[in-house]
Amino acid sequence: MSGQMHSAGKLRGFAERHLRLIHFLLTAAAAAFCLPFSIPCAAAAAALSAGLYALYACILAQRRDQVIRLCDDIDRILRSDDRIRFDEYREGELSVLSAEIHKMTIRLREQNAALLREKQFAKEALEDISHQLRTPLTSVMMILGLMRSPDLTDKSRMEYLRELYELLARMKWLIETMLSLSRIEADAVKFTPERITCRELLRQAAEPVSVTAELKGVELRTEIEGEPELICDLHYTSEAIVNLLKNAIEHTPAGGTVTVTAGESPMFRFITIADTGTGIPEAELPHIFERFYRSSDYTKHGYGIGLAFAQKVISAQEGRLKAANREPHGAVFDIRFYQS
Repeated sequence: MSGQMHSAGKLRGFAERHLRLIHFLLTAAAAAFCLPFSIPCAAAAAALSAGLYALYACILAQRRDQVIRLCDDIDRILRSDDRIRFDEYREGELSVLSAEIHKMTIRLREQNAALLREKQFAKEALEDISHQLRTPLTSVMMILGLMRSPDLTDKSRMEYLRELYELLARMKWLIETMLSLSRIEADAVKFTPERITCRELLRQAAEPVSVTAELKGVELRTEIEGEPELICDLHYTSEAIVNLLKNAIEHTPAGGTVTVTAGESPMFRFITIADTGTGIPEAELPHIFERFYRSSDYTKHGYGIGLAFAQKVISAQEGRLKAANREPHGAVFDIRFYQS
């Protein structure tokens, strides 16, 4: 506030000096012009000059007060006062300035609110990641402690090693997926689009999950209509489909089927992944692609980022991913890349 008072004082001193100079020049000019005619005429000219001086001083003082109030309002905005209104500056040049300041204020408030939301989201995300890593790390420490037993049989040791491998693999997947998801959201990923066949894309995506499906007793089918092609980043798109396949296999009971269908229409190329599980609760369908979303039996077993990663990858390449339930039971994920 002291800085604004100093600025206002400088403004007042600068204006008053110019006002006195203008008054002196007007008075001298008027007196010099009227004096040869008569002394009363010169006096009247001086009086008129004094009146103009008083009028101009009044206008300048009013304008100066408006500028000081505007400075005070800006200072209150900087101190996070949300009750400032600029309705009183409706006329003159200050109305244009106040309108622009009002726009800037609204934009800054929106950006501040967005930053606060992102900060809260980052905090919750870090807490969630810490929690997700803490659980498998605790299991790893317990298994390592059990493996130190001298009475441990070779069979038990191999079972513990297999559990360790699975835990470490899930932790590695979580960290890598989180890093990739964060890079995509920060626009730090440069996709490399190339023309690939859906057959090759699905072959590459099915390879990492085929063993998991076999061990669980889930049949993985692939049905391709014709030879549809896509223009996309092979690495990231196949990773997105891998996450969708993992989700489908995880929620399909033994003896069930996960069917991957690919084809094309005049408007788009499509890939659908349908399972014969219990389906997705209707209340969760709008939230299924939100990061770290887990609330029911359908989502509580995962980390809550696989579907979010798939959504980000596909939408970043101008595709569309939607989830729905199918009859008589099960879930279906529909990927579409529209023709350009």
